[in-house]
Amino acid sequence: MIKIGITGSLASGKSTVAKIISSGKYPLYNADKAVKKIYQTNIFRAKAFKKFKLKNKKNIKNKIKKIISSDKKFLKILEKIIHPLVREQIRKFTKKNSRKKFIIFEIPLLIESKQMKNYDKIIFVNSRKDLRLKRYLKRAKNKRFFDLLNNRQLSPAKKIKFCDYVINNNGSIKLLKKNIKNIMLKL
Repeated sequence: MIKIGITGSLASGKSTVAKIISSGKYPLYNADKAVKKIYQTNIFRAKAFKKFKLKNKKNIKNKIKKIISSDKKFLKILEKIIHPLVREQIRKFTKKNSRKKFIIFEIPLLIESKQMKNYDKIIFVNSRKDLRLKRYLKRAKNKRFFDLLNNRQLSPAKKIKFCDYVINNNGSIKLLKKNIKNIMLKL
């Protein structure tokens, strides 16, 4: 089993790269999707309700987003709740798929959370900031939140130092697929 970690800056194209590598034949763990599910769990809701001093448990995600937007110190509090829950899910996912040749993990904060040792190979998806902002605004329409999340991440230059491969995602999907294929041949 080879565990491949895919990371990159906000809206760099990590999901696209992960889906292409997985191509339906290798298990794919997506940390962003896992976090969305974690927001729905009772354990998360109870911890968030207490830590963020919420008055009720409705629309927790939007309330937390608003709190984080007004004071970024709350982002670290949120990460202290979510990261251990994500790590537990990753352990279970790895155990369940331990007989597969490759297991793909799409984890935006892989480097920031110092999880490099848990992966055999790490791929960094790199993209220009102007393209990443454009992609993010198509989804979320909030430049302020993009800046907040983007500034929370290490710079691409610092992240690349911990990665085995870099895929530049500034061009066409055809070029992206060619670059991915070249890396997969090396694995």
